[in-house]
Amino acid sequence: MPVKEAVYASNTRTDGANPIKKKIETLVSSKLQTNQMMDYVAPLVGEINVHTERKLRQELEEKKLKASREYLETFGKAIQNFAAKVRSLNAICRDMTNKIQANKAKTQDLLAKTAALQNEKKALEERETVISEFLEKFSLTPEEEAALQGSPVRSDIFLFRFVNTKLLYILSDGTVDSKFFLALERVKQIHASSKELLRSSGEHLAALEIMEEMAGKLEKAYEVLYRSVQRECRLLNVDFLELKGVLVQSIAAMYDREVLFKYALDEYITARRNHIVRAYIDALVRGGVGGSPKPIEVLSHDPLRYVGDMLAWIHQAMATERELLQTLLKLCPPEAARNNCSLVLSQISEALCRPFKVRVEQALSNESNCVVLYRLSCLFTFYEETMGPSLTEGALLLQTIVELKDLTLNMFFSALNSSVQKLLSKMGTPDYDLLPVQAVHQVLLLLREVLESHDGAVAAVADKKENFLKVFASVLDPLNQAVQISATQLHSPIDVAVYTLNCLSAINSVIILYQYTDKRLEMIKAQMEANEDVLVSEQATVILNQTGLIETYSKAAAHQPNQGALSEIQGMEPSRIAEALNSFDNFLSNPDDYRLDQCAKVSSVRARDSIQQRTIDNVIAAYNVIYKKIVDPENKYTTISAKTVEQVEDLLKEWK
Repeated sequence: MPVKEAVYASNTRTDGANPIKKKIETLVSSKLQTNQMMDYVAPLVGEINVHTERKLRQELEEKKLKASREYLETFGKAIQNFAAKVRSLNAICRDMTNKIQANKAKTQDLLAKTAALQNEKKALEERETVISEFLEKFSLTPEEEAALQGSPVRSDIFLFRFVNTKLLYILSDGTVDSKFFLALERVKQIHASSKELLRSSGEHLAALEIMEEMAGKLEKAYEVLYRSVQRECRLLNVDFLELKGVLVQSIAAMYDREVLFKYALDEYITARRNHIVRAYIDALVRGGVGGSPKPIEVLSHDPLRYVGDMLAWIHQAMATERELLQTLLKLCPPEAARNNCSLVLSQISEALCRPFKVRVEQALSNESNCVVLYRLSCLFTFYEETMGPSLTEGALLLQTIVELKDLTLNMFFSALNSSVQKLLSKMGTPDYDLLPVQAVHQVLLLLREVLESHDGAVAAVADKKENFLKVFASVLDPLNQAVQISATQLHSPIDVAVYTLNCLSAINSVIILYQYTDKRLEMIKAQMEANEDVLVSEQATVILNQTGLIETYSKAAAHQPNQGALSEIQGMEPSRIAEALNSFDNFLSNPDDYRLDQCAKVSSVRARDSIQQRTIDNVIAAYNVIYKKIVDPENKYTTISAKTVEQVEDLLKEWK
């Protein structure tokens, strides 16, 4: 369109400060087809013809030129106004500069002095800072000085000293608090720092004085601390089962001073010894709070429970003391507990030894039951092993327990020997059934009770084997001897063998259940086998006698080939051999008729079976000797028909 081209061609650079110019430029740069552009240009165009575009361009350029002139006129006035103000400001600045230069010339000396004073002030401030830091590092504050003296005395318990009705001074109550320990650490730090300063700077008078001053303060502080420990230890009682933190801190702070640390532990030991004795007596006489548990003295009629409850109380008390001591030393280095726990506990427990030992000896003085005495010895051994690791090797409490254990063991063996002798003295003649008499059962019952009391102890005892061997010697040796003496009252050796075998079986059935009986069992087994041999020999002899084979067996066993045919020897004729074999066949058909009555009285099934089997073996062995001679052609027994050894074995298998 021609109008659009004329508008774009007339677009020139304008200044945004003139609103008319800005508007014209906006119109020129705008698209003619917009409604706003057309609204602005429409009034300028009266009619549209071939000259419209040229006229419109001229009018627009004239408006633009007019707007530029108006802008230039307005901007020129502003520049003139600004230039006048700049000239005025420049004049003022020149005037001020001249005045400053004049004043500077007049005050040059004053400025030099001021600079010197400022430098001196800066140096003094630096020195003040250094001195303040030094004093802060190597001196105590008034609060720290006061804290090192301990806590002031409360008005209700303080001690005042008056002179002429005036307060002269107030005593410290000897206690310390957390501020004391902070101040103490501060003193230690200052002392160490001054020592390091003296070491690094050579002769340093201030460092030496500070070190000496801090050393003196440390000594006084440790005195205050020790008095505090004394006071706190004396407050430990039955209702105070948790240690105060201040006491724990005090002990840890004193660990650096070996002598004071030892004295502090001595104070603690003394306090706990006094407490534990009172608590022990209260437990014996008064019992617990509200009567539960009951006083231990109530059980004085029962030595086992009485002594057991006392040992249990001591064990629990020592466990409590161990926990308290570990709490007391928890802030100390680990080696403090390792090196002192056992020693401290041993010394505390010494207070219990005498009252405990006296009461145990009183309880034992009237006790004669060997089972109770043995259980008491096991009880002492258990607590010796239980408390031993937490005490020193030579602790008086352990020595007391060991002494009481030895006393109890001696009383036990004495009572055991007496009881065994008393029971065995009542041993009568064996009955017709050849079973052990009542005294044997009573002695074995006593042995069982003793051994089971050991197995029922609260723990395995270290010297169990030694005790068992002594018990076996004290019971079984006199019992075995009494059985042998009692058996001599029987007239038949078979009765003696059966009775002895039954007694040995009863003994074997008891001791086989327990440890350390191997040698005893071997001895009993040998004795039982010897008595079984007697019964086997007698039984086999009876069978061979009743069947008539005893003489035949003797001659057959003694016969040698160079003696000629066995049938030609007197008494070994075929007819006699045949008769004996017929009798033996009768035995094979009904062997029970040939059994000894006494063998049925053997109480042990195993022993009966063993005797029966060995008897059969002996009879078969004898028959085998005879059979070999019969079947040997050189012996001329051709007319005799004898059962083979295998046939005899088969027939006797059913004989039980």
